[in-house]
Amino acid sequence: MKTTLGQLAELVVGTVEGDADIAITGVAGIREARKGQITFIANARYGKLYAAGTKASAVVLADDISAGGCRAQLLRVKDPDTAFVKIADHFAPEPIRYPPGIHPTAVIADDVELGRGVSIGAYVVIEPGARIGDRCIILPHTYVGHYTRIGADCLLHSGVKIRERSTIGNRVVIHCGVVIGADGFGFNIVEGKHVKIPQVGTVEIEDDVEIGANVTIDRARFGKTHIGRGTKIDNLVQIGHNVWVGETCIVVSQVGIAGSTRLGDYVILAGQVGVGGHLDIGDGVTAAGKAGITKDIEPGQIISGVPAQPLDKERRMQVYVRRLPKAYEKIRELHERLTALEEAAKND
Repeated sequence: MKTTLGQLAELVVGTVEGDADIAITGVAGIREARKGQITFIANARYGKLYAAGTKASAVVLADDISAGGCRAQLLRVKDPDTAFVKIADHFAPEPIRYPPGIHPTAVIADDVELGRGVSIGAYVVIEPGARIGDRCIILPHTYVGHYTRIGADCLLHSGVKIRERSTIGNRVVIHCGVVIGADGFGFNIVEGKHVKIPQVGTVEIEDDVEIGANVTIDRARFGKTHIGRGTKIDNLVQIGHNVWVGETCIVVSQVGIAGSTRLGDYVILAGQVGVGGHLDIGDGVTAAGKAGITKDIEPGQIISGVPAQPLDKERRMQVYVRRLPKAYEKIRELHERLTALEEAAKND
């Protein structure tokens, strides 16, 4: 598909600096882009590093970012991220359509309630008592357990496993390999042996949640494990039993949340954050990558480090740690001088 830069400017309400009639055929990252493609710069650092060297025909960037030395045509906008999403959508291939119907290899219990316009793929298994909402798409090799409830307009990619009595809201997207409702990890030691604690609760996922590939969300010991409306979960996340995740949270790859911890609304957990059990993480908390959260966190804080602490304090600690080799040498020098002075005093 060929589109002029001027047409893209109209699409994103931007201003062209250069040739508005140049043809754009696709999108790419700033380091990979070639002639005919459009890329974007979202922050000043990337502008300084890559603008001059890009081979793209055009660059989307904010009004206040310099493109010093850039030979491409420029498309100035208020929000480059949002604008580039629109441009990428414009060039994206048509989405794959899944027509309504049930594949002949699907195994669906007689009492399952299927909504209107559902699409059920090959080798899907839906157990007795389950209910599937209107226009849901369930792709091959997915399992839906007994008495599970799935709302309308959901998309379950291949290989999803949803255990019994789980509840899924509307417009939920679940990617390949996700396991929802596996037993929580609970054992007591009885006579020197690990004895399993029954996990008889459920999982509740509210509307407009997206769950990345190979995420595991355990069922509660009692009650429910809860994922709030609009929350987005990246790949390879583990959420333990009885965890409560609030609304509009972001949970990035390889995060682990131990049982019975509560996250408020608008919490962000960056990659590889570890959260201990039975904690309370307040609304609007942001945890930097690899933070280890071991105590309750008040709302609105930005935290980092192990154990996690306010970001400015953690940064100071990192500066001090990096100064330790020099400090050690200085201390050794002072020790040698002090020893020499003590020896001299003894000889006087």
